[in-house]
Amino acid sequence: MRTAYSVETVRAAERELMARLADGALMQRAAAGLAAACADLLGRVYGRRIALLVGSGDNGGDALYAGARLARRGAGVTAILLTPGRAHASGLAALRRAGGRAVGVAGAEELIERADLVVDGIVGIGGKGGLRPEAVPLAAAAERSRAAVVAVDLPSGVDVETGEVRGTALRADLTVTFGTHKPGLLIDPAREYAGVVRLVDIGLALPNDAVELEALQHADVARLLPLPAAETDKYRRGVVGIAAGSARYPGAAVLAVAGALRGGAGAVRYVGPAGDAVIARFPETLVSDGGPRKAGRVQAWVVGPGAGDDAATVAEVLATDVPVLLDADGLRLADPAAVRDRMAPTLMTPHAGEAAALLGVSREEVEAARLASVRELAARYAATVLLKGSTTLVSDAGGTGPVRVNPTGTGWLATAGSGDVLSGLAGSLLAAGLTAPDAASVAAYLHGLSARFAADGAPVGAHDVAEGIPGAWRDVRG
Repeated sequence: MRTAYSVETVRAAERELMARLADGALMQRAAAGLAAACADLLGRVYGRRIALLVGSGDNGGDALYAGARLARRGAGVTAILLTPGRAHASGLAALRRAGGRAVGVAGAEELIERADLVVDGIVGIGGKGGLRPEAVPLAAAAERSRAAVVAVDLPSGVDVETGEVRGTALRADLTVTFGTHKPGLLIDPAREYAGVVRLVDIGLALPNDAVELEALQHADVARLLPLPAAETDKYRRGVVGIAAGSARYPGAAVLAVAGALRGGAGAVRYVGPAGDAVIARFPETLVSDGGPRKAGRVQAWVVGPGAGDDAATVAEVLATDVPVLLDADGLRLADPAAVRDRMAPTLMTPHAGEAAALLGVSREEVEAARLASVRELAARYAATVLLKGSTTLVSDAGGTGPVRVNPTGTGWLATAGSGDVLSGLAGSLLAAGLTAPDAASVAAYLHGLSARFAADGAPVGAHDVAEGIPGAWRDVRG
């Protein structure tokens, strides 16, 4: 599992390690990893032109020491000092001894535009807000140039704690981060500025109980997947109820059932006005026209996709004592008090627009502060929340534990009906006995992986995503 830690935790671990190392040894470790990453990106170091953008903090020192290593391999290295009197003195001396040079910001834009590589060491992990005015022209020059941009620990101008970008930030092709991932490197919009992220181990000892962010990997998902034993029957595998669809949106019901059937449910019970459409596509579905109370025994419910204004069905499902997934119209129709008062788990799966409506803010505010938004929703509703989007986030009920970020997916998932498939898939995993955070995380992972395989660089429809879930499942299982 990939983990990310807060700035405070990282700094405490660095202080503890530095107390046991020779002076400057930790920075040398970071600089060695940074130089190696730059060399790998360049391919050939000798004769290449490298511009270092150097601020006053330790990231600037890392850049200077890495530049010294690259200069010793024959690169032409120029450090552009944003605050010449406050640059890391030992790093600057090392660069000069290796044949590099240092200049101020006057005339630096031309140097940047001619460079093969730009190393962003302007701001460290404590930086807040966008770039300072004197750094903005340098960032613009880097974007105009044909140079590859490598960020030291994080792209300057992003908020490493939250993933927010409040002002101008420098977009990187590669971010070399030290010791651990930081939340902002995994969450949009900051993630878009980070490019490829390369983690360099510098020996930090980080506490397991202080994780801010988690990203499941194949092995983590494989351990969570429900697998039938020899004596398992359809009821032991889990029965999921789907209350979805309407005369206007029968397809939402079909797609939610598709996701549930491919998510490992032993049986799917459907209630709603789209029964004929569901049976025509999936004859194995158990269809009932008596509402949720008369549908028969289920281990979890999915309610809301394409439900229109059927608030009575939403309320009926929320009154049950099994896990419930609320999506789409169900989010709008649910009584907040009824959600908060439930004893069984509740999983809410809004996109940014729906989350904005629930929080009473604009969609832009949610998209700019995804981490804060998912935690606020989870706290306000006492429910697990899966916030869909370019980086899907999952917060546990209450919003106090580590938030999970989904690493799979593709931009082609932004298509009608894909969320209905995700809801059915997650509901099936709830019925199989997974906790709400695990069901949400595993569903998002398989859903994104299926879409990636189905799309293969081309447009994909929601039904393609549903059909691809078994292939994603097999890939995870290895």
